[in-house]
Amino acid sequence: MTTEPAGSVLSPEDLPALRIEALDPAGTVLAGSRLAPTGGSAAPELVVGPFAVGVSFDRAYAAGLIDVVLSVRTTSPEPFAGHLRLVATVTDAADPWWLIPGLFYGENRPADCERRFPRFEAGADDPAGMVSDHWSFRSDRAATPAAFAWGASGGAMVATEETSAAGPTGVGLAHRGDVAEVHVVFPFREDPVTYYGSATPLPAQSATYSWQPGERASLRVSVATLPADRHAYAPILRTVYERNREPHPVTPWVPVPEAAAIAAEGLVRWHYDPDPGVLLETVGFDREVTGGDGRSVDRQAMHVGWVSGIPWAYALLAHGRRTGSAAAAEAATRVIDFCCANLSPSGTFWGRWERAGGWTQSWTPIRGGLHARTLGEATLFLLRALELDDRASWAAAARSNLDVVRDRQRADGNLGAVHDATDGRVLSWTGAAGLTWIAAFCSAARFDDDGSYLAAAIRAGEYYARFVEREFIHGAPEDVDLAPTSEDGYAAVMAYVALHCRTGEARWLELARRAADWMLTFRYTYNVRFAPRTPLGVYGFATRGADQASPSNQHVHAYGLVCTRELAELSAATGDPHYRERADEALACFRQLLATADGELNSYRGMITERYYQTECFQPKGMVLTLSHAWSAGVLLLACEQVLGLPG
Repeated sequence: MTTEPAGSVLSPEDLPALRIEALDPAGTVLAGSRLAPTGGSAAPELVVGPFAVGVSFDRAYAAGLIDVVLSVRTTSPEPFAGHLRLVATVTDAADPWWLIPGLFYGENRPADCERRFPRFEAGADDPAGMVSDHWSFRSDRAATPAAFAWGASGGAMVATEETSAAGPTGVGLAHRGDVAEVHVVFPFREDPVTYYGSATPLPAQSATYSWQPGERASLRVSVATLPADRHAYAPILRTVYERNREPHPVTPWVPVPEAAAIAAEGLVRWHYDPDPGVLLETVGFDREVTGGDGRSVDRQAMHVGWVSGIPWAYALLAHGRRTGSAAAAEAATRVIDFCCANLSPSGTFWGRWERAGGWTQSWTPIRGGLHARTLGEATLFLLRALELDDRASWAAAARSNLDVVRDRQRADGNLGAVHDATDGRVLSWTGAAGLTWIAAFCSAARFDDDGSYLAAAIRAGEYYARFVEREFIHGAPEDVDLAPTSEDGYAAVMAYVALHCRTGEARWLELARRAADWMLTFRYTYNVRFAPRTPLGVYGFATRGADQASPSNQHVHAYGLVCTRELAELSAATGDPHYRERADEALACFRQLLATADGELNSYRGMITERYYQTECFQPKGMVLTLSHAWSAGVLLLACEQVLGLPG
């Protein structure tokens, strides 16, 4: 990272159009003032309602990020309980594009998405339906507390830190006519409603801070002007990541081999059931708790991929082979055998198994539907398992899945999102759920005598490129319908790295890089501050390296470890160490909060949660979900085994 000296001379062209506003406790604007440099590194003190604000421009970074320091003095004779807001404006934005990393992407929720969470729509005012032309959020909902807006010819961004001298901060956006605005606010406001993870929003909330007469506070903000390219966020977020490394450290609890041993033990000890050979999706931390029917809270079900099944059995098999653990290898083999012996009538895997009803469909409201991403992920990791154990039954199942999905591919390359379990019809073509099949087809070279699998991967790569280039990839997880998610980013990275590895073509490498940059918008670049008596506060959990699951599921999770190998391959192919560093960072993050012995973390050795609540959504900030998930142990084990097998 390079910087210009502090106090560099700035011209108005270096900055977006800015103004400072004072808001009363209800959010009404009391006063505002435009802000611009006057040929030096500082602007005259501005009078903004109850505030006198001195402004200085601290330094400019190579990525175009300019730090602004607001020296705020409260001039009111009485304490003031309102807010101070810095707004950046884009004037040619009749059809704006937004980005709040990890939190808001474009319209954020497509109109036909069945999952309800905040959505942008020009001129909309439907708070109960969570559809609005303006949104403001607490900053810890964002992977980086920054808001970007683009118009027809360019854009603007503002950013801050999670906390300030005036309390927790906020970020947001608004649109009126042809004008798009993004802002940071001290302290935060949530408006027009507060999202808490359900389809019914909570009333608008805001933090409170009492500005005392004569009080002085220094507030730090960063701003930038943007070109029209929506991908212009990438160098800015990389700059933030680099400068946060030292003040936001991540300290793993255990080395990689020990983490692998803990995760493998968790899968075998808690999730594996030899009757009939499954990895149960969830098991409770508290072994004495039962449901209302008196039965265990453990979920008696297994997906073939995604939240359970073959991917994590493959990781367990790799661990068993490396360490000589017969128990790990036997459990993994039994799970893969069970999945491969029970294909659907359409020729693919089923979506999931339930103890009460056997094999059945995916988590989709479409009757009889099987989700493409889940099937593709299961097939991809089955092909990897075949590299360790070349079983005829596994090979037959892999070929069946590959053949029928290849034959369903649309002429334009779309592989479908939901498939009928009985007759194989594609029931939905919407979204990018088919991305994972690209990596599967590319990994099937041993079966691809006629080149048809690679041809299908290339056609799909061309089709799904539009999602990457538009900066809006969506549809991967079964449970959030068409929302953009971090999991879409992982699928895209795996797809385009696989295409580049098979073909060597530069186009696929560029798409892999863009997909990785987009995926990393979900990755926290800072450590959220937790109350000291919450579980995450007590243990000092560092969030840098964790990913926001999605704008719909606002908790951090470890699923980004699934593409550890691909990020390393991307770094090797591009000569850019950044992507492998970010993979290492994620693995460091999730070697925290590991129970090394029974009783630690109010759980048992090897139990690993899927949800760390870094903001007020689903649960209070600072809590963890007290369920161990098969995928949480599995993806950690996968990343550990990949790192232990990677050069260097």
